[in-house]
Amino acid sequence: MTEDLKMVIDLTRDSMAKAIDHLEEALIHIRAGKADPRMLDNLTVDYYGSHVPISQVANINSTDARTIKIQPWEKKMIDAIEKAILYANLGFNPSNNGEVVIINVPALTEERRKELVKQVKHEGENTRVSIRNTRREAIEQFKQMKKDGLAEDLEKDAEDQVQKLTDSFNLKVDEKIKKKEEDIMKV
Repeated sequence: MTEDLKMVIDLTRDSMAKAIDHLEEALIHIRAGKADPRMLDNLTVDYYGSHVPISQVANINSTDARTIKIQPWEKKMIDAIEKAILYANLGFNPSNNGEVVIINVPALTEERRKELVKQVKHEGENTRVSIRNTRREAIEQFKQMKKDGLAEDLEKDAEDQVQKLTDSFNLKVDEKIKKKEEDIMKV
């Protein structure tokens, strides 16, 4: 197999792996009913006129399965953190004791669980589309290489390898989606 084919296959594998990484990141932010500090990763806080990630102005940890505790490095940041949480519309109602912001993560209703499962399936389908697009692009590159003189059997072998990659990455998507659905539906 030529170096060009190997390079296209390697790039295809990398692109598909990035799609899986993106799916994992998206699934982290879909809450499953238990407190996870990563649910606040995308939250920004007004810090003296600049919007900065909450992790840059406070320590965030989970004290139990239903509570997230945010310890700001400056006490005057408590109000800004509370406002940011409310404006982010995450479904949380923060409170504070003058030193820390406390978020009690409410239990999910059955209706909300079903909505979250739909959201998870949607993320999974987006990832599958990305993987299929990557496969299509690789196959187009192989066809162009064939026009440029690549042997037909080498092209077919490369297409088969890319299809096997596609199948294995789609299996990974299915596993991750199933696991997240189980987490969400667990009462």
